[in-house]
Amino acid sequence: MAEREHHDRSGSRPQRRDDRAGGRPASGGGRGPRARSATAPSQRTRRAEPTRFAAYTLLRSVAEGGYANLELPDILRRHHLAGRDAAFATELAFGTIRWQGFYDAVIAEAAGRPTERIDPQVLDVLRLGAHQLMGMRVSTHAAADQTVGLSKVVAGAGAGSFVNAVMRRMSERTLEQWQEAVVPEGGGGDALAVRHSHPQWVVSALRAALLGHGRATAETIDAELEGLLAADNDPPRVHLVARPGLSDVDELLSSAEARKSTLSPHGVVLESGDPGAVAAVRQGRASVQDEGSQLVALALAAAEVGPDVPDRWLDLCAGPGGKAGVLGAMAVQHGADLTAVEVTPHRADLVRTTLAALTRHAESVGQRVEVRTADGRDVGGEEPGGYGKVLVDAPCTGLGALRRRPEARWRRQPSDVAELAPLQRALLTSALAAVAPGGVVAYATCSPHVAETRFVVSDVLKKHPDVEVVDARPLFTDASGAPVDGLGDGPYVQLWPHVHGTDAMFFALLRRR
Repeated sequence: MAEREHHDRSGSRPQRRDDRAGGRPASGGGRGPRARSATAPSQRTRRAEPTRFAAYTLLRSVAEGGYANLELPDILRRHHLAGRDAAFATELAFGTIRWQGFYDAVIAEAAGRPTERIDPQVLDVLRLGAHQLMGMRVSTHAAADQTVGLSKVVAGAGAGSFVNAVMRRMSERTLEQWQEAVVPEGGGGDALAVRHSHPQWVVSALRAALLGHGRATAETIDAELEGLLAADNDPPRVHLVARPGLSDVDELLSSAEARKSTLSPHGVVLESGDPGAVAAVRQGRASVQDEGSQLVALALAAAEVGPDVPDRWLDLCAGPGGKAGVLGAMAVQHGADLTAVEVTPHRADLVRTTLAALTRHAESVGQRVEVRTADGRDVGGEEPGGYGKVLVDAPCTGLGALRRRPEARWRRQPSDVAELAPLQRALLTSALAAVAPGGVVAYATCSPHVAETRFVVSDVLKKHPDVEVVDARPLFTDASGAPVDGLGDGPYVQLWPHVHGTDAMFFALLRRR
């Protein structure tokens, strides 16, 4: 289900949208203090409205370790939500997760206690209530009534009075007034963290990334960082990719309410509707994939190699199979085979399912697409020089995909960067061993963190004097064939949500001499 939440690109505030229950037209300018509901908590509804209960269920699933984008479809089905109701539940849940940091500051102030002292179930209910008041155009009465009712269902009748009191306090101030109340004075990282609802360490890491990748200077860093943080809170459009040789853009446009991508020649932007309703997606001939990921796979496919390299391409970290689908389709068109490696058996099975249509297509033209359950760190030693092109889509913190995976900002910790570093270096080292002389390796991450990108590549290169860095920028062209702007100074490529509208994908191209 496509997210339909809309935010001001300035990043200062979420915009409000109408609601099936109690919404009202937008008024010009800021809103004044909200009128309190006269209905006593005991007289309010004791049931949970399905859209709000579905949103709450998603928040609890995320709190237990689930991924919002993966859990959402099943939750919508279980609650029998479709159309506007599904869109409302999606907006409510994802918006709440994005703005959790800011809302927690508001709730703590309104409740007169730290959020750590509030029952987790009740806290999730209050977060949903806060988003209805401040992030969506829901009337005060509807937001309070439904939030109190939800609290009684999930936490018992005793929670109703507390939730009602906190909701009344939150409704007494406008969004702008709450920002003034809870955002630290003096600006800086702490203020940005609260205003844009990011952990402070993430704000610092993104600041360093903008500087480290040459996107910003000391003079422009503040504006660039504001833009990036705002873009992280702007829900992404749903992008589809037509796998070359299996589908095309025209088919996707004819079967869905969509428009052509301006970045990817094989992509469309889904304006509305369920991607699963598109026949090509259901059949595995197309898939949901961010435009940045599409460009990464297409760039590696377009990279030149020496005349004597094997006609074998390798995706060393293939799960869940999105890039492998595009790369494999391009491999078939180039007369090459593809091997997709995934270390986890369950994820390897998922990749096999994702690539089933491509595998059949490859067999029909005398080529091979296979999925292997193996540790990518071992492949280089087992098959030295066996491949002409290798993709290392390395496991990372995902700080470049916070639009699509909003829970990652609250789940990841600074220690994750250090813990992932040995794995990233080992995978890239294995890839360089697996590629033949004259072949190329692409190292990619959906994180701009310099410790997961430039530092990894530079450290590995120190131990491989037979490897050279190739300027990857000419490989990134848009749907019209023109160079993509704003990629950095080279030789690496760094995409940005606030510049390109994609995940913040990093891409380095290395050639073995």
